[in-house]
Amino acid sequence: MTEPTILTNAVVLTMDAARPRAEAVGFAAGRIVAVGSHAEVTAALPDARVIDAGGRSLLPGFVESHLHLVLGGAELSQLQLGGLYGFDALHKAFADYAAAFPQRPILLAQGASYEILGAPVTRSDLDRVLPDRPIAMMSPDHHTVWANTAALTAAGLLHGAKMPHGHEVVMAPDGLASGELREFEAFGPILALGGEAHLQLGIATGAEPSPWPSEAMRAADRDKVAAGLAHCAAHGITSMVNMDGNRYTCELLRDLEAEGRLTARVKVPFHFKPHMDLAELDRASAMAAEYCGEWVSSGFVKMFMDGVVDSRTAFMLHPYPDSDITGAPLFDPARFREICTEIDRRGLQIAVHAIGDGAVRTTIDGYEAAQSTGNRDLRHRIEHIELIDPADIARIPALGIVASLQPPHAPGAMDFPMSTMGSVIARDRWQDAYLCRSLVEAGAKVAFASDWPVTDVSVLRGVQAALTRPTYEGAANQQMGLYETLYAYTAGGAWAAHMEHLTGRLMVGLAADLVLLDGNIETTAPQDLGNMGIALTIAGGKITYQGTRVG
Repeated sequence: MTEPTILTNAVVLTMDAARPRAEAVGFAAGRIVAVGSHAEVTAALPDARVIDAGGRSLLPGFVESHLHLVLGGAELSQLQLGGLYGFDALHKAFADYAAAFPQRPILLAQGASYEILGAPVTRSDLDRVLPDRPIAMMSPDHHTVWANTAALTAAGLLHGAKMPHGHEVVMAPDGLASGELREFEAFGPILALGGEAHLQLGIATGAEPSPWPSEAMRAADRDKVAAGLAHCAAHGITSMVNMDGNRYTCELLRDLEAEGRLTARVKVPFHFKPHMDLAELDRASAMAAEYCGEWVSSGFVKMFMDGVVDSRTAFMLHPYPDSDITGAPLFDPARFREICTEIDRRGLQIAVHAIGDGAVRTTIDGYEAAQSTGNRDLRHRIEHIELIDPADIARIPALGIVASLQPPHAPGAMDFPMSTMGSVIARDRWQDAYLCRSLVEAGAKVAFASDWPVTDVSVLRGVQAALTRPTYEGAANQQMGLYETLYAYTAGGAWAAHMEHLTGRLMVGLAADLVLLDGNIETTAPQDLGNMGIALTIAGGKITYQGTRVG
């Protein structure tokens, strides 16, 4: 759809404080031309095509503030194990998948719960599932992979391998790899068996493909990205902050834009790793300068301060339950402060994965040190914040830090079971876990996301999770309100990504990025929001997804 168009008879929630509600929105040439009553908008665009929204909710296109587009697109064709438990079910799933794909060099599965077999998974367990072909399955958080003996052998990992700090080939008492591989460097050789390791290079090592992929490989990679984009468009997403990637990712996206297949605005980071010299940030500055368009942009540096709670690699201030393990920061704190200061000096935004309260504090300290440069509107971000010490909550708004949060991650809120809480977070710290409400009340700027493919990319399921999440024993209610949640998925996300001049609100002059829901979100019970469909997604004035009930 490129011709002037009006969406009318809608419940328009603009996310614009000056005019929060309207009946119609009109756009032309990719920009919003009018917002208001039916009469006002038709007067501004008298010859426009008119779409009757039928009383449904119309919102700014959703901003997905933390996902992994390339990985998610590639994984759509892999075996999906979400919600599957028990050996018999696992055996059948892999047997059926193996029969369907007899020529694949490795059978990769996604979404395997840490509790899928009720005990730590070993290579022997997976040998029983399928002994004669390499198989591997990845945890939902994408920080752990389990592989059978055939896969470990083919990847050269059966006898272990030297790994960077924080990455581990777990060894068994028999002197061979147990089958559990923690973090990207450890399981990278497994993914390489499937021919997709080059898509993980940005997040795994910060490197670029070498040799550069052939045109045939790039075409196949573009198709995987396009599949991910289509999946996101079906959930109303028109802008996203892609938390993996490198210059190669930017090139794939720019090529898709040239082909007319880029259906969302995408920001891509430069990954800075603990082993890198500060001079590597020249690459980040170069990416920021080259990729600065409305559809493909960079301009931020991503780092990992810790791992995840399930594998006990998240960095905690206090030990995990029934242990003396606290995890450890991936960056030396003093060096991290130096790195943050240099990134800030270059005028680049910083986004740091920090899950444990120790990692969160170390990250805040780094951002505080960076303020010495005098830059004050870079909107440095902390991704996840699954546990935070109460003393650090007020520091986040005080330092202007963005809290990039994922409502679906809280156990019991969506797909992650409550049973994981007791094993990874001490009960007396439940009051400090997944504090969406507390951070908002403290004045923090927040942006919401799914971390897809870690969880379902569905924004409406995420909204439901935010509104209905359970209250943990001894903790305050962390449920969010509808409008503040929608703001965090639209205008809040746009602001956090430095896109507020372009998208996130329905205002004259901004991009025609809209989502028409298949119902009225204000009159739908919170527990039913995840079942609501998307009727229409429009990015830059073009339809990127259309449901069955829109004419």
